[in-house]
Amino acid sequence: FCPLWANLSRLNFSVRNSPQIRSSSHKQPSAMMMSPTASGSLSPRTLNLDVVRKMHTEICLWFLFFTFVFVIYYAFSDGDFSFLMTYAALGRSFGFAILLARIFIKGHGKGVSLKTLWLYVFVFGSRLLSILRHEGYLPYDKSGDFVYHSTEILSLLLALSCLLFIQLKCPKSYQQKYDSFGSFQSSSFLGTLYLIVPCLLLALVLHPTLNSDFVSDVAWTFSMYMETCAIIPQLYMFQCSTANKGVVEVMVSHSVFALGFARVLDMVFWLYSYHELTGAAGSKMAGTLVLISQFVHIAIMADFYYYYFLSIKNGKMMQLPVNHSNMA
Repeated sequence: FCPLWANLSRLNFSVRNSPQIRSSSHKQPSAMMMSPTASGSLSPRTLNLDVVRKMHTEICLWFLFFTFVFVIYYAFSDGDFSFLMTYAALGRSFGFAILLARIFIKGHGKGVSLKTLWLYVFVFGSRLLSILRHEGYLPYDKSGDFVYHSTEILSLLLALSCLLFIQLKCPKSYQQKYDSFGSFQSSSFLGTLYLIVPCLLLALVLHPTLNSDFVSDVAWTFSMYMETCAIIPQLYMFQCSTANKGVVEVMVSHSVFALGFARVLDMVFWLYSYHELTGAAGSKMAGTLVLISQFVHIAIMADFYYYYFLSIKNGKMMQLPVNHSNMA
């Protein structure tokens, strides 16, 4: 696991490592900084309205998403707490939908990690291998009859569409040298094995038995562990993208946040239900480990959440500190 930890140690979105922050003290004040308007003459209400105007497209997208979730809840749910699983699945589909729309409209795949997309294909594929054959890991309410399945299938198709569009339609725009997690100066797909293999081995050893089927139980558990790690190459690419100067495109940032938001919903559900994930001998270790994987995912994305909400507050594109030493 040494190569894995070597790469994880580079995921440090520290302001101290940002060349932009270090060099800011040598720059001349801009006209905006010197203007009376920027010095505080605008009221908080005016500033909030300005932010809304700048982000009206993103606000509309999120409004439509929450409205759609409400409709699904009203039409296909019994009001059971397990609807959170379907809610999370809808969040993942929303994340990949806006990513695909961004790639299609912009016509390029800059800033998007193919390794993360491939890992999510593994996530959805292994999860569908379980839930299409058995019912042990489905929501208890009516949304578990077909809505949950359909949403996971849609997420798989969207992730594959993003992959194919970048690789077939705009391969030259893919920033391969920055999508280098686990590659050690080589941007091969084999770098993802540092994430896939440990998750698979862990799933083989520690998995619940709700389906009473070894393949199905391992497949579902693998998808849970793998989803925790799938976002790492994308976060690593953000930090290494010196060509983008740490700027994350608006739709890409919303896509990544939607995936993280879905994971938070999963965590809330399993926080109250993990005790049901017992192993073959009645051990609750598998359920505990599944819950821990949710917390690890949130911890990995903590810095991203911070800069995301900071960009929302300021009404600007998301800006991350960039460590130039990673590109040496």
